[in-house]
Amino acid sequence: MTLVEFFGCTFLAFGPPLAMFIFTVAHDPVRIIVLIAAAFFWLLSLILSSLWWYIFIPLRKDLVFGLIFSVIFQEVFRYLIYKILRKTEDGLKKITDDTTQLIDNKHLSAYVSGLGFGVMSGSFAMVNVAADAIGPGTMGLKSGTEMFFITSAATCLCFTLLHTFWGVIFFNALDNKYTMCILLP
Repeated sequence: MTLVEFFGCTFLAFGPPLAMFIFTVAHDPVRIIVLIAAAFFWLLSLILSSLWWYIFIPLRKDLVFGLIFSVIFQEVFRYLIYKILRKTEDGLKKITDDTTQLIDNKHLSAYVSGLGFGVMSGSFAMVNVAADAIGPGTMGLKSGTEMFFITSAATCLCFTLLHTFWGVIFFNALDNKYTMCILLP
C-alpha cells in the first residue's frame, strides 16, 4: 500500500506540472534553459534565506522570521531573473530560430520562469514527504491523520501552480509598470 500511496501522491503533486512542461516547454530548448535558470534562482533564494536564518541565532525559534525573509528573498530573485531575461532578449533572438516565440511573447517567458520556480519549490516541499510515504507502515505518520500525504501532495501542486501564476502576474506588472499589482496582491 505504501508504494501505491507514494506514486499516487507523486502523480498528484507533479502530474499537472509535468504535463505543462511536456506540452508547452519541452519542444523549445530556450524555454528549457529559462526553466532551469529560474529553478536555479529559486535554489539561490533558498540558500540565501537559509544562511540568513542561520546567521541570526536569537530569531531561529520564531518561524515567522524565517518565513518572511524567505518570501522576500524569493521575490528578489524573481525580480533578478526578470531583469536578466529582459536584458538578454537580444542575445536570445540571435541564437534562436524563427520557430520559438519565447522572446516575442513576454507572457510565455514569465510562464516558463514561474513554472521553473514552482517545480523547484514543489520538489523541495515533497521530497521528504514522498520518502516517508514509501516507508513501512506510514498510515497517518505518528498518530496523525491518514490524509497527510494526499493533503501534502495537493498543497504542493497548489504552490507549484501559484508560483507559475505569480510569475506571469509579476512579469506583467513590471513590463507595464504596475507596481501596485506587485505590492498589493
